Amino acid sequence: MNLSYKELIPSHFSDDSRVWIYQCNRIFSISEALEIEEKLEEFTINWKSHQTPVRGFATLFFGQFIVLMADETATGVSGCSTDSSVRLIKSFEQTYQVGLFERTLLAFVIKDKVELLPFSQVNYAFENNFINRDTLFFDNNIENKNGLVHNWIIPVQDSWIWKRVSKSIV
Repeated sequence: MNLSYKELIPSHFSDDSRVWIYQCNRIFSISEALEIEEKLEEFTINWKSHQTPVRGFATLFFGQFIVLMADETATGVSGCSTDSSVRLIKSFEQTYQVGLFERTLLAFVIKDKVELLPFSQVNYAFENNFINRDTLFFDNNIENKNGLVHNWIIPVQDSWIWKRVSKSIV
C-alpha cells in the first residue's frame, strides 16, 4: 500500500490550518470516490464564513478518509461554516449509505491495506498478534495541517492508543 499523501496537501496553507478527518466505515467504490472528489472541490470553492470565502482544501485519501482543511490565516471558520461542512459529510452518509462519524472504529494498516477495528477489540487484537506496537495507525484526532503531515499515520506505540492498551498484553 502506498501511504504517500503529504505531497497532495497544499504547501501554501499555514501549518496551523484546521483539519477535520472523516473516516468511512468502508472503502468507497471508484465511481463513488470520483463523485465525492467532485463534490468536495465544489464545496471548497464555495465555502464561506460570514460571506467571506474560506481558503479551503478537501480530498479523499486512500478511498476511505475525507479530509477537510481551512487555512484561517485568511478567514476564520465560524460555526455556520463548520455546520455547512458537517452537512456535506452527512449528505455523503445518506447518499452512499456509509458511516462517517463512527469514532469508535479505528483504522490500521494491516497487510498493506486499511483495516478497521472497534476500539473495544484493541486488546484482543494485541493478544492475538493482529496488531503490535509497530502497526501503523491513522490518528484521526489531529487538528491541524502540521499534525496531518507529521502525526496522522504513526506506529501504535507513538499514538494515544498505546497509553490505553493493557500493559500486561504488550
